[in-house]
Amino acid sequence: MAYGDPELLFYKIPLSGVIEGHRQQYTAAPVNIPENQLLNTPTDDLVAEIIQRWVLRVPVLKEDEAEVDQKEGPITVYDHFRRMDGGDGRMSVHGTIVELNVPFEGERDFFFVRPNTWDTAPPRALVDKTHLTLRITGRDLNGDQVRKSFDGTLADIKKYLAWIETDAAKFNANMGSPIRAAIEARKTKVLGNKSMVANLGYKLRSRPDAPKTYIAPVQRKRIEPTKRAAPRGTAPFKPEPTLDEAQYQEVLKIIEGMAHVMERSPSAFKDTGEEDLRQHFLVQLNGQFEGAASGETFNFQGKTDILIRVEDRNIFIAECKFWKGEKAYLATIDQLLGYLSWRDTKTALIVFNQNKDFSAVMGSIKQATGKHPNFKKGPTAEGESRLRYVFTNPKDANRELIMTVLAFDVPLPT
Repeated sequence: MAYGDPELLFYKIPLSGVIEGHRQQYTAAPVNIPENQLLNTPTDDLVAEIIQRWVLRVPVLKEDEAEVDQKEGPITVYDHFRRMDGGDGRMSVHGTIVELNVPFEGERDFFFVRPNTWDTAPPRALVDKTHLTLRITGRDLNGDQVRKSFDGTLADIKKYLAWIETDAAKFNANMGSPIRAAIEARKTKVLGNKSMVANLGYKLRSRPDAPKTYIAPVQRKRIEPTKRAAPRGTAPFKPEPTLDEAQYQEVLKIIEGMAHVMERSPSAFKDTGEEDLRQHFLVQLNGQFEGAASGETFNFQGKTDILIRVEDRNIFIAECKFWKGEKAYLATIDQLLGYLSWRDTKTALIVFNQNKDFSAVMGSIKQATGKHPNFKKGPTAEGESRLRYVFTNPKDANRELIMTVLAFDVPLPT
């Protein structure tokens, strides 16, 4: 049995004050993130951490796990005649006590928050950290009476929680954008204060005479790197070159354009192996981008990979592979991850399907990718057969990379 008297719920603190307090807390949170952690942690992870800390968790009753308890003992009743004699009318008698214990998930304090919508008869209950207790006492209780009372009180409690949830859901849904903006603004400010921005980038320079078969002209852009999480107490943040997201998208468009040529003219590529396929992509990519130190930005290493290397760091790697089943596909991902010795990079896995059910192959790609031990999240569909994933670096769980899988159906001519 629970101790104490049931309390009046949903009246102590206005919900508007709770919401404003949480808003001030999450708005100020980016300012308090240590600089190294700020610069080394992906924005998505920082946003998720702050949301997790300040999201409004309105209680949800677990009525299917409710349990009832009953005992006999002293109860308080009111005697009208005693009040007429000048007393408060209360007296203790022997009676029956019935309690309904209902577990809940969420923040206990919301049972004492007054919603923006409310009535003049809020319910009463005992509340601890995990359970809500409804109590009925009387000299001669019966089952119908008890059930009706419990059902009525639960209905009132759920009504109030629903009123709170309506406003809380709006608040929770709108947290992400201002938090993200505040984090990005502080990152920019910190980098500016450290005078590092000018030395962070790597520019891809557009050739003025390049044919624009596959992409629109590439604009010159300053590169600002994405940063990974650094545990507290690690060495100071050191910037490393990385490929700009917009230029990464341009590279993917060129790859898609060349692959579509192969799809439309399969006979021209019927005897082409993986290594030779790589050469076709290199020609197109270096026809659109010019390196800072030489005529070629995109180079190769091994047999099937295409890469951009800056300051001894690979900032872009692509692999060209024919689909040979899930096992070979996962081995290719291992191969990509094996190149990682940098803070962050962007990769592409170009998968060619020949004379197999392409829809089934796409399904296998989605299923297999999620099984990889370094899979973090995804896919984000950027096209019918273009999927974006985030992976962790196998050498450092606090670092991540973007891997875009581009699958193409290039059947062998019959």
